[in-house]
Amino acid sequence: MIVCFAHGKESGPCGTKITALARIAESLGFAVISPDFTDSMNPDIRVQKLLKTIGTPSRPLVLVGSSMGGYVVTVPSEILRPAGLFLMAPAFYLPGYVNQDPTPCAGKTAIVHGWQDEVVPPDNAIRFARQHRAELHLLDAGHTLNEELDTVERIFEGFLRDVLTGAH
Repeated sequence: MIVCFAHGKESGPCGTKITALARIAESLGFAVISPDFTDSMNPDIRVQKLLKTIGTPSRPLVLVGSSMGGYVVTVPSEILRPAGLFLMAPAFYLPGYVNQDPTPCAGKTAIVHGWQDEVVPPDNAIRFARQHRAELHLLDAGHTLNEELDTVERIFEGFLRDVLTGAH
């Protein structure tokens, strides 16, 4: 299986969360890719770059996105049909995003969001989770979730284990 990470608008492919979560994925036997999207601030250009990077996956896929990256992995999930979709503070229902209601098309979808998020209101994650019946974890954290990174790591490991066993 492959885990593909999509970083946020102002982050990079080797940020704190991606580095920590990539270690977990690798320890469970997943191959990891983390494309660099810093050449564009446009979320829909990033979606196209993700599709080009992944192509037709030869192995089952898990897509992981943070903030704008949550949008970037959710929109093409309708085409890629990943086994898992793990979203951290996903940038849904915000101005400037073409698809205002992306549909997650994955075997398992989970969202982790901070109650204190100053960029994407937690109500956006609640709305998305309710509409799509996605697993939702609300933490006492801000947008980066870094103050609850240990908790995010535990949630992610459990998520990957569920994907591996087919528990959706």
